[in-house]
Amino acid sequence: MSAAVAASGTTLTDLHGIGDVTAAKILARSGVVNRFRSESAFASYCGVAPIEVSSGDVQRHRLSRAGNRQLNYALHVMAMAQIKRATPGRDYYQRNRAAGKTHKEAMRCLKRRLADVVYRTMIKDTETSLLPAG
Repeated sequence: MSAAVAASGTTLTDLHGIGDVTAAKILARSGVVNRFRSESAFASYCGVAPIEVSSGDVQRHRLSRAGNRQLNYALHVMAMAQIKRATPGRDYYQRNRAAGKTHKEAMRCLKRRLADVVYRTMIKDTETSLLPAG
């Protein structure tokens, strides 16, 4: 699996929390990244786009139960790895917790943010791979 990820030329493994297995899962499950029209479409496909579940004056969001569960799990693993180390993801998580969000709400926000990072990385990889060598 490591050889296949290396042969793909992806830089996903440079992101904190993504190893060869997780990168292979993301690449295999998402397919050609250009098929997604935006970061939001990719997040929705991963199942990390928030769904509003408000009632009265209470404004709440929750994770979607739709989407690709394998991609959602890969982003969850990445989020947990980011929280355990001193990373920008941990800082973002702690800011949300300090703002009064619960653990689940802060994780939802972090996973959505990480989906954007993964999407931009995959788009950048496709753009650089199309450039002629030299």
